[in-house]
Amino acid sequence: MSGNHGMEALIPIINRMQDAFTQLGVHMAIDLPQIAVVGGQSAGKSSVLENFVGKDFLPRGSGIVTRRPLILQLINGPTEYGEFLHCKGQKFMDFNAIMKEIEDETDRVTGSNKGISNLPINLRVYSPHVLNITLIDLPGLTKLAVGDQPTDIGEQIKDMIMQFISRETCLILAVTPANTDLATSDALMLAKAADPDGLRTIGVLTKLDLMDEGTDAKDVLENKLLPLRRGYVGVVNRSQKDIEGKKDIKAAVAAERKFFLSHPSYRHMADRCGTPYLQKQLNQQLTNHIRETLPGLRDKLQRQLLSLEKEVEQYKYFRPDDPSIKTKAMLQMIQQLQQDFERAIEGSGSAAVNTLELSGGAKINRLFHERFPYEIVRMEFDEKELRREIAFAIRNIHGIRVGLFTPDMAFEAIVKKQIGRLKEPSIKCIDLVVQELTNVVRIVADKMNRYPRLREETERIITTYIREKEQSCKDQVMMLIDCELAYMNTNHEDFIGFAKYDDLSAGAQSQTQNAEKTGRKLGNQVIRKGYMAIHNLGIMKGGSRDYWFVLTSESLSWFKDEEEKDKKYMLSLDQLKLRDLESSFMSRRHMFSIYNPEGRNVYRDAKTLDLSCETQDDVDSWKASFLRAGVYPEKNTSENINGEGEERSADGGLGSVDPQLERQVETIRNLVDSYMKIVTKTCKDLVPKIIMYLMINDSKSFINSELLANLYATGDTQSMMEESADEAVKREEMLRMYHACKEALKIIGDVSTATISTPTPAPIKSDWLPAASSSYQPQTSPANPRKTTAPPPVSRGPPPAPTSRPAPTVPGRPGGSAPPPPGRSGGGGLPPPLIPSRR
Repeated sequence: MSGNHGMEALIPIINRMQDAFTQLGVHMAIDLPQIAVVGGQSAGKSSVLENFVGKDFLPRGSGIVTRRPLILQLINGPTEYGEFLHCKGQKFMDFNAIMKEIEDETDRVTGSNKGISNLPINLRVYSPHVLNITLIDLPGLTKLAVGDQPTDIGEQIKDMIMQFISRETCLILAVTPANTDLATSDALMLAKAADPDGLRTIGVLTKLDLMDEGTDAKDVLENKLLPLRRGYVGVVNRSQKDIEGKKDIKAAVAAERKFFLSHPSYRHMADRCGTPYLQKQLNQQLTNHIRETLPGLRDKLQRQLLSLEKEVEQYKYFRPDDPSIKTKAMLQMIQQLQQDFERAIEGSGSAAVNTLELSGGAKINRLFHERFPYEIVRMEFDEKELRREIAFAIRNIHGIRVGLFTPDMAFEAIVKKQIGRLKEPSIKCIDLVVQELTNVVRIVADKMNRYPRLREETERIITTYIREKEQSCKDQVMMLIDCELAYMNTNHEDFIGFAKYDDLSAGAQSQTQNAEKTGRKLGNQVIRKGYMAIHNLGIMKGGSRDYWFVLTSESLSWFKDEEEKDKKYMLSLDQLKLRDLESSFMSRRHMFSIYNPEGRNVYRDAKTLDLSCETQDDVDSWKASFLRAGVYPEKNTSENINGEGEERSADGGLGSVDPQLERQVETIRNLVDSYMKIVTKTCKDLVPKIIMYLMINDSKSFINSELLANLYATGDTQSMMEESADEAVKREEMLRMYHACKEALKIIGDVSTATISTPTPAPIKSDWLPAASSSYQPQTSPANPRKTTAPPPVSRGPPPAPTSRPAPTVPGRPGGSAPPPPGRSGGGGLPPPLIPSRR
């Protein structure tokens, strides 16, 4: 397949670029244009296409020969063979066999009686002499149906052709025989409809050797008559006799050259006529397309080169066996780790800040001020359980005697039990902080991946130190709680005391408690805003819908969106509680519920308001916010049940509770409440301080001052600085990419200088062609049983526009009509053609 030397000259350029981009792993986005031939039957379309490729492979004959679109993908490869999509895996080494397979596949779908189909035949031809390009051989425009063809054959073929040539990457060869009226050429009209500006259309005049004696197409070829923006190219194809006589393309090109040189009308323009010139025109279009894609590729490569330069800088002079370089690298990485750990805990405005989730110091802050207080509230005493315990304590302290006064020992016993319950949330807070610190260490050590043993040793040393500090921190917190248990400071200024309590009536005490509970409600302050989903509203109880929630110190409102214009509901927070819910099988969101402990409806006819957030962190933050608003979490249900049962048994054992005992229980209950507020306030304040002092600050100090000494103390720093195999591969790959990128840019520069782009021809006045219209239909005329030639229009001046008269007859081809076979409708339409995607 060697007949297009211009195309072969482009192959080394494309191959060099492809090799450079393959090394880079970059997709070379040079999708060369498709080339489609459009024209009437037997106008020479297939011959023009074959001449461009330089090889015989398309069926020939009279009448309609191309009855299905042929999509020919030329692929550059080391060997020459063909492959059909419908015969996967079968290689056709002989091009005569390819021609035979095209004929057989056409007959298989369309039958042997002139039927057509828009189902394309996909053929791939591999050859070292071609570019990666797609050629499309389309059925010829026809006028009347023959054989098995439907009655609207002309419109169907026109639609089929437009599907292909309307693409912006498709070059259109409008093939018209020179011995017909050019002004009524359906090929040119279709090209005008698909390409109004004429940038993709080249006119091709065939059969110049068959024009009537004394006529020529000189004015048309000089683009003086019926001009096109890219002009016309005249070609002389092989006749049917030449094809049957096996005249090869080289001999045909030589005969064509001889014709143009010897013809008096074309002698002066012989260099601008013939198949070689058409090849040159198309090859120049390919060159222009390649050059147009180069700026975008150059920009892409330059951006990649800039991103690589910073990473490659450290590799340029790297010598793995140099100990001084290893020592320097170790010091630099430890210093970097110190800075990163400090930033992670203390916060920074650097570009590397995490924008996806809370981490480091921010997450520890949330643990201190949201999660820890919430856990303390969850551990608060249950009301019924507490009163039962107080009643038992008072009776047991009095013993066999009837007590006249409220015993202070009952108060101390109950308070100590409640203080002891603070150990669990305090220890849990320490565990969560240790987990986050360990996570921070893992993240900041990621930059040591180049030296895996150094990273492992660094993480081990820091984590071990954090674990040591964790134990001392827990011991200190336990000591804090033990100190609270050791002495009950009933003289505390915030403690109401017995005397103060006795001075207050039950109603006044209740008001005082309410005032304390709502003391934070200075006005209706907004506590939190954000999106949550409601799960138990509407007909579909299992569904959910997002709303914008606004939580204040007195109410919970939700709106359609954050503009807060369309308020859906406002819920009072009085007497509401909060409890966790398990996620449903339909949703993985984290859920919780708001309810009234007395069983009243919370929202319309709903007993609960089921809410959810996307992350557990969001749920924890909302819970802490509800806590500030006075909505407390529910207590353990099993404790309530057991408490009620035991209380009933206690009442049964104690008999009916007398009014004096009830007053004493109420007194102790309020004193415990007052004292526990003091203790929990102290814990909320001191536990985070203990953690900060004994664990976080000590860890920062250790990393800054002692980490390096501990690494050297291992005595194995050289083995720790051994580069990982993956890192060595990464370094080599980075350097290879860097040099390949520079080489690709050099090749693009060479291509820019080695190729020349031609300027786009200026627009011309082409009003002799009808304007592009969707209502255009190919003109029809009856077929002529014998071959005739149309009156030569070129030597008599331009003909009138075809809009005011019917088109002259187009030379027909012999072919009798036959009844359609059974099952085939003569007038049925065809579905749109199947066009393969470019790869």
